Amino acid sequence: MTNDTIRSFRPDDLDAIKRLTVEAFGGVTLEQNVEAALGRLQGHDWRWRKARHLDEDVRANPAGIFVAEAQGAVVGYITTRVDREAGQGRIPNLAVDANSRGHGLGRRLIEQALDYFRREGLAYVMIETMAQNDVGQHLYPACGFTEVARQVHFARKL
Repeated sequence: MTNDTIRSFRPDDLDAIKRLTVEAFGGVTLEQNVEAALGRLQGHDWRWRKARHLDEDVRANPAGIFVAEAQGAVVGYITTRVDREAGQGRIPNLAVDANSRGHGLGRRLIEQALDYFRREGLAYVMIETMAQNDVGQHLYPACGFTEVARQVHFARKL
């Protein structure tokens, strides 16, 4: 995509990035896996649960959220967390609109976050993905990330 720009997050972006999150994470999110195993919980589906992650990201570090925009529409975003004491940056969420994928926008968003972490004086960055997320499994190593561990999630109803 050549006509997009990456800019800082604005509070009025929140609804758009939540919609993009729900669209982009179908089939590749822990919340959907939990729902498949346990059913709907507390009257809410996985989409509601996943969208709430953006509320947490905004509360934690709004200055570290970057939004890609094309022709006035939000087409991607990346969120970050900063732990200065540990020297660690973390990328909790990254999503690109289906029509904007395959043009390097995800990589550009990651580079924006990496530049932000460097300006913050951090030593390293972490990102994670689900095993079933083929895009993340390909993109993150292509951006220089090294796999350091695998984790297994378990859930049960109370």
